[in-house]
Amino acid sequence: MGAYLIRRLLLVIPTLFGIITINFVVVQFAPGGPVEQMIAELKGGGAVTGRMTGAGTAEVMPVNDGHYRGARGLDPHMVADIRKMFGFDKPAPERFVLMLRDYLTFNLGRSFFQDEPVVKLIREKMPVSISLGLWSTLLVYFVSIPLGIAKAVRDGSRFDVFSSAAVLVGYAVPGFLFAILLVVLFAGGSFVQWFPMRGLHSMGSESWSVPAQIVDYLWHMVLPTVALVVGGFAGLTVLTKNCFLEEIRKQYVITARAKGASEQRVLYRHVFRNAMLLIIAGFPAAFIGILFSSALLVEIIFSLDGLGLLGFQAAIQRDYPVMFGTLYVFTLLGLLMQIVGDLLYTVVDPRIDFEARQ
Repeated sequence: MGAYLIRRLLLVIPTLFGIITINFVVVQFAPGGPVEQMIAELKGGGAVTGRMTGAGTAEVMPVNDGHYRGARGLDPHMVADIRKMFGFDKPAPERFVLMLRDYLTFNLGRSFFQDEPVVKLIREKMPVSISLGLWSTLLVYFVSIPLGIAKAVRDGSRFDVFSSAAVLVGYAVPGFLFAILLVVLFAGGSFVQWFPMRGLHSMGSESWSVPAQIVDYLWHMVLPTVALVVGGFAGLTVLTKNCFLEEIRKQYVITARAKGASEQRVLYRHVFRNAMLLIIAGFPAAFIGILFSSALLVEIIFSLDGLGLLGFQAAIQRDYPVMFGTLYVFTLLGLLMQIVGDLLYTVVDPRIDFEARQ
């Protein structure tokens, strides 16, 4: 197992390098970079729409060598100073090499527009995203596993049919769309305001007692967590049902029943461990999936100051250090979680030997 882990850890390096390289190359062709945006701000045209579409930067024209120059009314020396301030006075390959060198020591640079170290920004936002992803993943498992087992045991019954309809609705409705529905219904959108619409803490909660702060935090977490759970439980429920159905139909289950074992003993003593192998070992991947995909839009809808909102704002502003820094952290975390998933396979079933498979 040790040699397998070493190989997997070494494989992280070229995978991480490849992902960062592809994204760096793609970003070089994206319009509306930080230089253009700064010039647009100086000219009074730095609206959000202009940042995304290039509108408001019509006076900033690219030249054949890939550099930008100011139109009439803007000193070309000022444009050169702006390019140097953002590091764009160097060619792209040199900037890429310098970025990789800094990333080896987790020096992710400074934000162009917030003037803060990227590591500090990520460290401040990480607890919000981790908290949202962890609670959502745990609740998805707590809902999906019992429901999937019940559907497998009652396969073909009315319960199975009606619960399948609920699963299909959860699968079809995206988490962010359900989040908007929750805001409309329960956060003062059009009906009642039982829950707060944004943030993780109420104003002035810093002076409250610790139990009151915990209750306030949980109160704020209800709607975003429910939105992610509804959008994520469907797939795991179906997977749980199929895994249990496959095991229930195997010969060892028939033999256990023939020996007089009760259904509860057969289900939870014999079937459960084999059926749960794929489900439990997939927990890290499920956590990363919720953290990377649905959590982004849910954070934006509920104004949760997490990594998703940070990355979204960085993409709008073309804040490249933050964009690549969050990408680096997300990718590294995802690759490491895949290795953790492999370790969970061996914990759930010690008979699995990755060395033998090699």
